[in-house]
Amino acid sequence: MEWLAFDQPWWQLVLRATLIYWFLLLIFRFILRRDVGSMSMADLLFLLLVSEAASNGAQGQYTSVGDGFIAISTLVFWNYTLDWLGYHSATVARLLDPPALVIVRHGRMLAKTMKKELITRDELLAKLREEGIDDLSRVKLARLESDGEISVVQYDAPGR
Repeated sequence: MEWLAFDQPWWQLVLRATLIYWFLLLIFRFILRRDVGSMSMADLLFLLLVSEAASNGAQGQYTSVGDGFIAISTLVFWNYTLDWLGYHSATVARLLDPPALVIVRHGRMLAKTMKKELITRDELLAKLREEGIDDLSRVKLARLESDGEISVVQYDAPGR
């Protein structure tokens, strides 16, 4: 069973994977303390790139685990730097996070925006049901936020 053979000794794979795991655990626990629900597009890109770098380091496609640490550290640097710049500069923040888009106004779905963002009527109604809203006319405003969540503002009274 040649497809099951290892390119490296098994203990090297275990050691590499263990080192990468603990390195990432320390980074995510103590440096990147963001709530998962507040992930921006840049954070998602960062996670994808870290997973690729970690995978390469764990599998030995780099010349050393240290190469994986350097690649991951570089990604951490850029992620932190962009977060810092976005915090201190409204211009950078606007570049990094898309603005919230109104998808319902005064009980009416904005079809053009929903079509552009590929949100179906059923998806919107499901989200409203999650918020305890069973009638679209009760929605004063619904926005697609930069993190992909839909926020809803209701009318106070059923008669508006």
